[in-house]
Amino acid sequence: MQQAAEFYVKNGQLIGARQIPSPNFNQRPEHTDIQLVVVHNISLPPSQFGGGYIEQFFQNKLDWSVHPYFQTIEGMQVSSHLLILRSGEVLQFVNFNDRAWHAGRSSYLGKKECNDYSIGIELEGSDDLPFEQAQYQSLVNVVTALQAHYPKIQQHIAGHSDIAPGRKTDPGPFFDWAKFREHLAHSKNI
Repeated sequence: MQQAAEFYVKNGQLIGARQIPSPNFNQRPEHTDIQLVVVHNISLPPSQFGGGYIEQFFQNKLDWSVHPYFQTIEGMQVSSHLLILRSGEVLQFVNFNDRAWHAGRSSYLGKKECNDYSIGIELEGSDDLPFEQAQYQSLVNVVTALQAHYPKIQQHIAGHSDIAPGRKTDPGPFFDWAKFREHLAHSKNI
């Protein structure tokens, strides 16, 4: 399990994360402050883990013929800044200085287009299965590092379902927000 001290932000990069560049990003609007973390879940195929399919999907290298579900997402170009695997390993696909394509049409506290000012973190998971303890620990460590570097984030952490209600359900009912927030608060008191 990675400890908090192993993560820090330098030049938009999360030091301590494995870097896997995605082509699916563009520039944030000028003079935009990062002020939100959006938590998602993803699994490809749904509710199946491992196989490297998420990484391939975020790099536009997914073989659409491998699984029937993949044909339903064929041609989509999406990304997230980070992915936290079931093991707790953290992968970075998009530099934090750039806009990843994770939120879609969205709004947070009345401000539209969350991709412009947020950092997207995908958890390898689904709406119908619990997440791993290692993922919670890594998420806490990552968010702690992000909050240290981007002070406007602080308590501005939302689920995809919070910023796109009715359209998205992730991170889903198995994501334990109370546990996450308790561990996050505890990490700041250490």
